[in-house]
Amino acid sequence: MKMSADESNTALIVIGNSITEGRLQMVLRKRDWNAEVVKDGDKAVDEFVALRPDLVFIAVDIPTLDGHVAALEMRESDPKARVVFVSSRGRIDLAEDAAYSAGAVGVLMTPFTDSSIEEAWSQWMGKIPEAPGLTDLDALYPTLEEPEPPELPPLPGMPPLPGAPIPTMEGIELPPPQPNEPAPTLVTTKNKRKGRWIIRLFILLIISGGAVGGAHYAGILDLNSLIDQVMGLV
Repeated sequence: MKMSADESNTALIVIGNSITEGRLQMVLRKRDWNAEVVKDGDKAVDEFVALRPDLVFIAVDIPTLDGHVAALEMRESDPKARVVFVSSRGRIDLAEDAAYSAGAVGVLMTPFTDSSIEEAWSQWMGKIPEAPGLTDLDALYPTLEEPEPPELPPLPGMPPLPGAPIPTMEGIELPPPQPNEPAPTLVTTKNKRKGRWIIRLFILLIISGGAVGGAHYAGILDLNSLIDQVMGLV
């Protein structure tokens, strides 16, 4: 089935073998098909979403993303995607299993000839099988567990959060205790003692003033002599 240039379709090639890719491009050009070549599974899925090619040739063992998973993602993105798995004779069983899971339209074994593609072309352009592997697509990816966030110590002056570790004082050096300075000693001078004695005597004289005055006038006590003695102490 040969198409005109106005009806040219596009094929996406994801094989990872430059010789096989070049050979397939030559065959497609004879059919007036354009061909885009990518080197890994992740780019293949991105390119498929961007180009929406009419046919995809893909190998199982391609870098970054397994060809089986990449084909399933293409079918999930577009149920009408036509996928052909390309494989060597030694890995044909693996390619056939992937083709069944992804609902591929066929398997192309290398090395191939123009006649082998011609014989399979009508099948590739025919009915697209169901893709039973889509139900298990999530199981084909490794489960990534999110790490738990680290527990933070409580802020200064705040009570610790439930379940948070209580910080210890290990490794923290406290300043040495400062020696207590002795209290200053009160020095009692002789003049202060003398002053207290005079004050006491003066108070006593006031209290007993009446009696002293009476004794002075009675001739029992010489008040003038007593006053001279007190003044001599001051």
